[in-house]
Amino acid sequence: MSFKPAIPVKWIKIALLLAYLACDHAAIAERIGSLGVSAGLVVYGALYGVMALCLFAAAFIPGTLTRVTLALILVAGSLALQSYEWATQHVLDYNAFETMLASRGDTGDALAQHGAILWKSVPAALLLLLGLVLPPRGSRLPAWATLGAPLAGLGMLSAMLYVRGGEGARALPAPFVPLAHASIMGAVSFTEAGQARQPVSVKPVRPPVEGDIVMLVDESVAANYLDINHALGVRSGLKAPRPGLTVANYGIAASVTNCSPGSNKTLRFGGTRDNYRLAGKTWPSVWAYAHAAGYRTVYLDGQRTGGELQNLATEEERAEIDDFVQLPGVPVRDRDMELARLVKARLANGRREFIYVNKVGGHFPVADKFPDSLMRYQPTLPRGEASDITDMGPVHAKFDGNAAYWLRYRNAYRNTLLWNVGAFFDLLLDGHDPARGVILYTSDHGQDLHERGQEGKATHCINDPAPEEGAVPLLVIDGTDSPRRPWSDSVAKNRNGMSHFRVFPTILDLMGYDSKALKGHYGPTLLSPDADPMTFTINYFSALGKSPTWRKVVPEKLSRPPETDSFPRL
Repeated sequence: MSFKPAIPVKWIKIALLLAYLACDHAAIAERIGSLGVSAGLVVYGALYGVMALCLFAAAFIPGTLTRVTLALILVAGSLALQSYEWATQHVLDYNAFETMLASRGDTGDALAQHGAILWKSVPAALLLLLGLVLPPRGSRLPAWATLGAPLAGLGMLSAMLYVRGGEGARALPAPFVPLAHASIMGAVSFTEAGQARQPVSVKPVRPPVEGDIVMLVDESVAANYLDINHALGVRSGLKAPRPGLTVANYGIAASVTNCSPGSNKTLRFGGTRDNYRLAGKTWPSVWAYAHAAGYRTVYLDGQRTGGELQNLATEEERAEIDDFVQLPGVPVRDRDMELARLVKARLANGRREFIYVNKVGGHFPVADKFPDSLMRYQPTLPRGEASDITDMGPVHAKFDGNAAYWLRYRNAYRNTLLWNVGAFFDLLLDGHDPARGVILYTSDHGQDLHERGQEGKATHCINDPAPEEGAVPLLVIDGTDSPRRPWSDSVAKNRNGMSHFRVFPTILDLMGYDSKALKGHYGPTLLSPDADPMTFTINYFSALGKSPTWRKVVPEKLSRPPETDSFPRL
């Protein structure tokens, strides 16, 4: 005797899918409100209806294997979009999708912290999964239609997003949007395949500067939170005079973009605001220029282990690096200190080297990135929950983004900077002989630490960022008596007026290349009197024919460290 449910399974499936779609009610209401009574609202309603019907059609595919396989793919798309949008409160457009994929090296750390970044989207995904995989008993829909509809809907959405530069999918049924972005990315990658990277075609016109060239790229260091740029900033180890050393502080500068992959990519490949995408795809890397100028190339990575590449690096680029060094056996808290020791040793080894360093810096989570002895700013975050995590979002079960939490976060961030910036430079510069090398220092991007009390849980990598996300420190450490370039004169003219785009041509100049001849490709150096726009792009990838959008950094208008939320224990 067979069991017959009181409610037909097809109605249970429909109810589950309707409940799933209702989970996005806030985004739908916001989209409708933003459109108002307009033709756009009609178009949105029609598009939403079509994509919802495609989702329902997928639930009635008769073949179990096909239906379950497609269900798992759609559930993965749902998790990707909802975990991103619900956590960041920003839309997952194509640029944000590319940024998210470029930052996929953070996934291991995210899962290590019990995967809580996904929890909020899991219940909704379970509704979707059940609605899709339950057997479609009683369905009379033809098999070709049930499979063809979601595939056709995905194709239609992909074409629309391609034409619109990756935008226009806000508040549509979640599973299809990341899949459409992935389809576009696959098609673009296929059409761009085979573009060969160019070799270095110029030679140095003069000998390189004495000693090594060190490029220190910190992580998530906000320019205003250092004492060299603001009276309320934390001790950086760079403000007090050091015998024989000059710190040429360019003050607050603009990054390339507000997320690590793009900024690091352009710091390694150069380019201007007009051509950085071309430079990143086909022009020579800084490693290639260094080799052509007689340098050994060294990469010191404090963020990843196991040979994992990050920041849009490829195996082709990896092959250009002579010494690729990571720190798998060093606790996360101590990695920047170990990097300081390694740089000191490299500077003293007697070889001419170009050294590029990715520090741990101040990337979230920040509660455990400093020793107890430097817990000077209080109240701070609870400790002991993320000591083995390098970088992942602060979006977890205990973080709701309220003002009280951000106060504690900013204090933990200050304590982290005391260690990973202040103590780092104390160790690196103690006894440093400037004849051994010149050091350039910046951060990949700044931080939105919610000083204005705005909602949200993210500090950077947002597709509609606050200007603080693009505000970074920028300085050069050289000798006082015989500086390699007239840095002091340059700082007098260019302080609080430079950007990351000046760094690559400056490095080439130090290597002996003719910066004037290369200006058409890479723009002016830090030494040039040319004014800089002081802008960073909020859509670094800018694919599908869309031009980059630029946001200006105005130092005097940036949020300052609040006087009321930190209580230093000296």
